Amino acid sequence: MGSPSPVESSATSAVPTAGATLLKAARNVLNVVLGNILFPTWYPSFYPEELVGKDTDRLYVCQRCFKYSKDVAPFLSHVNVCNVKDNEPPGRLIYKKEPYSIYEIDGEEEKLFTQNLSLFAKLFLDNKSVFFDVSSFNYYLLIQDLPSSILPSRQIVGFFSKEKMSWDNNNLACILVFPPWQRQGLGKILMGVSYELSKRENRIGGPEKPLSELGRKGYLKFWEARVASAILGIRNKSTVTTEEVARQCWMLVDDVIVALKEMGMLETRKKGAGFLLAKDRARNWAQVNNINLNPPVDESCFVEEWMQTISGRENM
Repeated sequence: MGSPSPVESSATSAVPTAGATLLKAARNVLNVVLGNILFPTWYPSFYPEELVGKDTDRLYVCQRCFKYSKDVAPFLSHVNVCNVKDNEPPGRLIYKKEPYSIYEIDGEEEKLFTQNLSLFAKLFLDNKSVFFDVSSFNYYLLIQDLPSSILPSRQIVGFFSKEKMSWDNNNLACILVFPPWQRQGLGKILMGVSYELSKRENRIGGPEKPLSELGRKGYLKFWEARVASAILGIRNKSTVTTEEVARQCWMLVDDVIVALKEMGMLETRKKGAGFLLAKDRARNWAQVNNINLNPPVDESCFVEEWMQTISGRENM
């Protein structure tokens, strides 16, 4: 690959409005150039001060392996020889439905890649601090195929991480769609894959708590659609309980209740340990709010060999 095309400014990202002045003062990197796209950061990261400095205006980051430089010349030199540029992303393909694919990466096997990915992600995450203890996590990259002849044919646009062994049955530790690709519904794909992991591992779970403000907003939208779809998918019953819904969609009962409260659907009547829910109310809610109840992830597009191995993790 030749040198990147001229740097383009991304208008799709912005520092969160709450405390923006404080955040700007605290950030050690003000802007990043990911490949050829320039956009502002939101939070400080743990980049080594001797390599990045205390107040860097631009940090150049390889869009394939996330190696970084505060100077453009070393960045351009690296881009020309990056060992990922002509190869598959690290890890293994587990899901593909055009134009997106998901790769699973073992942090133990790809320490440098996942450390650099985590350092980059911290620029947009406020409440995550473990970035060099990558060995106990798996990482799931969301990759978009790009038809343009100017940009690389593939672009990593987001990811989530998951503990290999979570005593709380967390199916997701950290999630991020990179700012230039936000507001396109891509977070729902990552969330959908995390719940597919729960299903394959035979563990009802959810994301690590507490959620950030942005994370909570994203999950509420995802949970609401998932819960409504689950309620309507239970056949031959006019009412269902929260526990039945939780089992149907592999969600924690507490998360189901949070979603139902947000939807205004939580009944006061109870049946056993769960609240009683009317299917017609779920149908009306979906229609009034114009909710797409189709799952964001197509189960038939997971790689069969991966599904066979993931099922064995339930006994780990």
